[in-house]
Amino acid sequence: MKKIEAIIQPHKLDEVKEALIGIGVEGITISEVRGHGRQKGHTEIYRGAEYTVDLLPKVKLEIFVPDSRAEEIIGVLTTAARSGKIGDGKIFVSSIEEVVRIRNGDRGETAL
Repeated sequence: MKKIEAIIQPHKLDEVKEALIGIGVEGITISEVRGHGRQKGHTEIYRGAEYTVDLLPKVKLEIFVPDSRAEEIIGVLTTAARSGKIGDGKIFVSSIEEVVRIRNGDRGETAL
């Protein structure tokens, strides 16, 4: 089993969700987060004063999938979230040892 974490631009969320639902992804956890990558934020002017915005708003998606679906989902995420501009985000993939459904004790891929 794999955990796929994607950090994406907020304006891409609807497009990414639709693409994932379109290929049958059933469970997604979505969080609003803040952070920066190489771009280190940007400078803005507000009421004549210049200030630096170093933590930019992002959206984090967490998806747990069987190993056999991981590459397909990574491909869909990459395509749907890409704008071609700096700050599009990152995808992280981790191996998951065990999953337990709290309601009935199911374990492994059946608990997904």
